[in-house]
Amino acid sequence: MAKQKLKTHKATAKRIKITGSGKALRRKVAISGRLRHKSHPARRDSNKTFPLAKGDRRRLKRLLPYA
Repeated sequence: MAKQKLKTHKATAKRIKITGSGKALRRKVAISGRLRHKSHPARRDSNKTFPLAKGDRRRLKRLLPYA
């Protein structure tokens, strides 16, 4: 009998990008709203991606088993 497939957590898959070398990249939180009140450098910086914290990588393996 075949092994059961693992389900991908779709919300996580939409928020995190896996690079070619296997690193996970995320965006900053709480930055997409009320941009009119934020400075231009703050708006520019909101578009950057950052590596995921080491403590979250183990959890990511369970949420994205095929990434």
